Amino acid sequence: MAHRKPHLPTKTCPVCGRPFAWRKKWARDWKAVVYCSERCRRSKSSAGGSATGDGARTRPGSTG
Repeated sequence: MAHRKPHLPTKTCPVCGRPFAWRKKWARDWKAVVYCSERCRRSKSSAGGSATGDGARTRPGSTG
């Protein structure tokens, strides 16, 4: 029988919109955990809540 974790609490990341589950690493401060990863935490200020990346990164000198 495989080890399953059906009863763990989950949250949704405000940056990428993906659900993430409780981890033992976050046991002490689960209430304060907001982002699913370091990457999302770092990009929190530049994110508009969209996972598509709607043109936030453009090259200088490019048209369109």
